Amino acid sequence: MINDCKICGVTDLKTLNYLIDHPFAPKFIGFICNYKKSSRFLEIEKIKELTSINKKNVKFVAVLVKPSDEILEKIKDFNFDYYQLYDCSPLEIKSIKDKYKKKIITAFTVQNFNDVKKYIFYKDVADIYLFDSKGYEKSRSFDHSLIKNIKFDKDVMLAGNIKFNDDLDKFQKIADIIDISGGVETSGFKDISKIEIFLKRIKDLKNEN
Repeated sequence: MINDCKICGVTDLKTLNYLIDHPFAPKFIGFICNYKKSSRFLEIEKIKELTSINKKNVKFVAVLVKPSDEILEKIKDFNFDYYQLYDCSPLEIKSIKDKYKKKIITAFTVQNFNDVKKYIFYKDVADIYLFDSKGYEKSRSFDHSLIKNIKFDKDVMLAGNIKFNDDLDKFQKIADIIDISGGVETSGFKDISKIEIFLKRIKDLKNEN
């Protein structure tokens, strides 16, 4: 059942401070650290600036697609709690986890059930499983029912073109954490009014649970 959320792709201090200071603040805030195809990609100095503020009770997440040693070294002293890793093997993740002492959100991009089943190989290195679409920066959807009947041993984070005003009840039986980015944006920028509606909905779900 849904007990929290992640707002991903934050790029400016105004939005970041709004989220951190919100009475129903998200548990996680994500920053795009090395995927330059994304409109939400951040240069190193901007990442440093954003992650240097007091994050209070929020967890900061570095979103990384098959990261090089170079980017990992550049961000190693930044105030991240989690690394969200795409396109990495279990051995690569274990190496990163052991070296940088971060918790890991292992991201799986899903097109069919075979993509979902890969989670079994990451049980020893993942702290959270994230199931996302194949779209990366394009906010595509996938069939969320593909993960419906699996009993996972860790929290499940769910992404894939989820909108701020979606009926989140339909995800209650498959996800613990909702991950949203483009779904709280207008014309490519985070929209405070949409974030407000989304965070209120997550709060209501948590109260129902």
